[in-house]
Amino acid sequence: MEQHKHSFTKSEKKIYHYIQTNSQEVLYHSLTELSEASGVAEATVLRFFRKLGFKGFQDFKFLYAQEVTVHDDDDHDETYADKIKVNMVQAIENSHEIIDYEVLQKCVDAIDAACDVVLFGVGSSGIAALDMQNRLMRIGKHVSAVTDPHFQFMRASSMNSDTVVIAVSLTGSTKDIVDSVEIAKQQEATVIALTNYIKSPLTQYADHVLLSSAKESPLDSGSLVAKVSQLFLIDLVCTGLTIKHYEKAEKVKMGISKNTARKLY
Repeated sequence: MEQHKHSFTKSEKKIYHYIQTNSQEVLYHSLTELSEASGVAEATVLRFFRKLGFKGFQDFKFLYAQEVTVHDDDDHDETYADKIKVNMVQAIENSHEIIDYEVLQKCVDAIDAACDVVLFGVGSSGIAALDMQNRLMRIGKHVSAVTDPHFQFMRASSMNSDTVVIAVSLTGSTKDIVDSVEIAKQQEATVIALTNYIKSPLTQYADHVLLSSAKESPLDSGSLVAKVSQLFLIDLVCTGLTIKHYEKAEKVKMGISKNTARKLY
């Protein structure tokens, strides 16, 4: 940035000054949040980073995080086990505080009413999507998790208004997920986003947004603490569905337990 600042436009200088004065916060911003915080358009932000030689904002954040010292106010006498426990508990507590129960119920109702439920996730979020598939199957919901971006495109192209897509993406800025969800919306599918950012490219296509709260710097991508916050949201949705159809869910669960017991000695 220092090498190029002499050639910055007026708008690019706004981005530069914001980054300089908010170095810690920038690491946890989405592209949309940085755009709003610096007062310039998203397209201008993208051009700014490409002008610097980066592929995009995420590429910049990864390298910038290596230069910026992230403050650590934790007690240095704590063991790493203590720190992990504290971080996980904090992630769940923070996520619990921002639950919008009205939105949660709308998500539960939408999934319940849908005959075609599809989960999208890639990388670490793909693992969370597979876990949600497992949970939903255990309460009798027909659902499929698609974690390959090419298959997501294919699956999204065959959707219709009876389809509910649950897109799992902590940043809400994973291009593969956003592109797949855009196709799903063109097919008139209902989109539920499980993300950490209310303002992100993904939420622009979402009908319902369920927020988690777990800070993750670019150097901690795929952290277990972040996944715990995703699993918390997944548990809320699945429990809501179980309560809504308790007898059916219990019957299916007992059937699955009986059949899977055959796999044990």
